[in-house]
Amino acid sequence: MIQRRTFLTRGAAGALGLTALGQLMAKGAVEPLHHKPAAKRVIFLYQAGGPSHLETFDSKPKLAEMHGKPMPESFTKGQQIAQLQGRPLICYGPQLGFRRFGKSGQEICDVFPHIGSVADDVCIVRSMWGEQINHDPAHTLMNTGSILTGRPSMGSWILYGLGADSEDLPGYVVLMSAGRGGQMQPIANRQWSAGLLPSKFQGVKLNSIGDPVLYIQNPAGLDAKVQKDSIDAIGKLNREAHKSLADPEILTRITQYEMAFRMQTSVPGLMDMSAEPASVLESYGATPGDGSFASNCLLARRLAERGVRFIQLYHRDWDHHGGVKNNVQLKAQEVDKATAALIRDLKQRGLFDDTLIVWGGEFGRTPMSQGGDGRDHHIKGFSYMLAGGGIRGGITYGATDELGYAAVEKPVSVHDLHATMLHVLGIDHLRMTVKFQGLDARLTGISGEVVKDILA
Repeated sequence: MIQRRTFLTRGAAGALGLTALGQLMAKGAVEPLHHKPAAKRVIFLYQAGGPSHLETFDSKPKLAEMHGKPMPESFTKGQQIAQLQGRPLICYGPQLGFRRFGKSGQEICDVFPHIGSVADDVCIVRSMWGEQINHDPAHTLMNTGSILTGRPSMGSWILYGLGADSEDLPGYVVLMSAGRGGQMQPIANRQWSAGLLPSKFQGVKLNSIGDPVLYIQNPAGLDAKVQKDSIDAIGKLNREAHKSLADPEILTRITQYEMAFRMQTSVPGLMDMSAEPASVLESYGATPGDGSFASNCLLARRLAERGVRFIQLYHRDWDHHGGVKNNVQLKAQEVDKATAALIRDLKQRGLFDDTLIVWGGEFGRTPMSQGGDGRDHHIKGFSYMLAGGGIRGGITYGATDELGYAAVEKPVSVHDLHATMLHVLGIDHLRMTVKFQGLDARLTGISGEVVKDILA
């Protein structure tokens, strides 16, 4: 597939060649798909900062018994611990209660009753583990499968493999929100970069407050016809440049100018919530235009309806080095109702079965106290939640040890998660590669296995 694409890029000396390349881009590099897909799109509810699995999805009665006692050295000796090196390691029991939900009886923290109400629709993975213990490299690993900058994000890989399914919106959209109860960690644009792929596959960040895109409105005195004439003229100049330079980024420039023009019509309609029933707004807890996670979840459903392939919602300030009990309660107020409403809304509209929903952050938190009432960064074991396209609902997969320190039963790496995401989309992660510096680059690097036991 890559050879065909290179041929078209270098040989597209006229409009016919450009059209052929455009069709290939629209279809995606994996054509046909490697196997029948279960999902068409992904909504990734990214909880940036590192949610504590011990106050969300991983009940640990033994840790509660050990509260205030020294952490057994057998768990931690020689292990990487972010900010607790050389300090006494004291067990810090779960600060919130758990209870069983649904017919499946999945244990979920009781400050997430709405997520609990859809327990039979979700899969909770309790055995995630990562490689990077600080925020920025951990975000990079979770988003790109590598700690090296310049690698494509998972959304870019998916858009590259599947192609776009919407003509007037970007195939990969990023939304951001923040609330109360945690340190605000910076999120870099490179987390949704296309990296070594053509830049047309990068994510497009929409603002949650104010104009969703800068300069979405025409300036006074410039109407749509004048602007379209300008776009056409610029396109002709770029096509002439491509004839002589054969630079694929020129093709990106052409398509992005055209997409920007179409977005001036599509984005205002996307953001106009006036037709949404009051009951739907209430179910999410959304106030359109307020920039909240709830409003972004509703916007994610609208993007999914319009064919956007990869939708990523960053909800920041899950970094709880202190006040983990009160702060997780605050975060639950922000994300619990909207997460469950999104699942129900997708089901009601017939979109749930072909939408993969992923909920989680870059790592978890330590079962040890950070000298007070908070938890440090932790990569040895944490939890993720998946639902929808191709995923079995009502199951808990894997486990950490009795103190919630390390994944000991059916561990799932970041690469395994990515391999599974690609699998439900009809892509074999081993076969979707791009030549880079003489090597086959792929999202999952040199490892990664599909977690078959969680597949429907």
